Amino acid sequence: MTTELTATRLARFGAQERMRTLQNDIMDLILSRNLDVGDPMPTENELCSALGVGRNTVREALKVLQALGVVEIRHGFGTFVAATSFESLGASLAFRGRLSLRHGGAEALELVDVRQALESGLIGLAIDAMTEHDLLALESRVEAMEALAAQGKHFIDEDQDFHRLLYVPLHNELLSNLLEVFWNVYRQIHEEAGVEQHGLIENAHAHRLILDAVRSGDKVLTAERLNAHFRGIREHLAALGRQS
Repeated sequence: MTTELTATRLARFGAQERMRTLQNDIMDLILSRNLDVGDPMPTENELCSALGVGRNTVREALKVLQALGVVEIRHGFGTFVAATSFESLGASLAFRGRLSLRHGGAEALELVDVRQALESGLIGLAIDAMTEHDLLALESRVEAMEALAAQGKHFIDEDQDFHRLLYVPLHNELLSNLLEVFWNVYRQIHEEAGVEQHGLIENAHAHRLILDAVRSGDKVLTAERLNAHFRGIREHLAALGRQS
């Protein structure tokens, strides 16, 4: 590698690090000024003065922060602190998961690991907070899955709703958003790879077993059945990775 090429790369990496530092400085400024969701950001001139950088540099940093969901740029109106959004995270994870299927599916499997850890780890708390109304809602989703499976039809919407409803009793918005992100990632991977017909009855029955354990109040058994369910998902993704 030539000295000139090495210097070019070092300069590029240095510029990237400075940009990351500026992004962090802007986020720190939001916090230090007690700005909240929907509040207008300082003007570009104010940011340039406060942070000691040029206007183009500030604009570039704000564009990156908009992609990250930190700020929202409304052309003609200004820049505002953005509402909580997991869209950019979901899009990035879905892309990485789908791309990973081309070389073994390792990242797709890692996403399942994280989702499994969240669901299995929190199911005990969810059971403690479960009401009869919650159980009836879960029962309706399982019945729908069983009916569709008997007709040879897929039930990914009902499946997703079942897992969402398991954790509704916790009233944890962050958890709900994260689970939705992981579900949408899995859904995109699943649909792109092609959905297979076999296993529908078994999958519906797996959800019936999970619900039975939830209804009994057996936290350990419920976690075991969730883990068994995720093993099936992991095996399916691993097979897709081997086929690619």
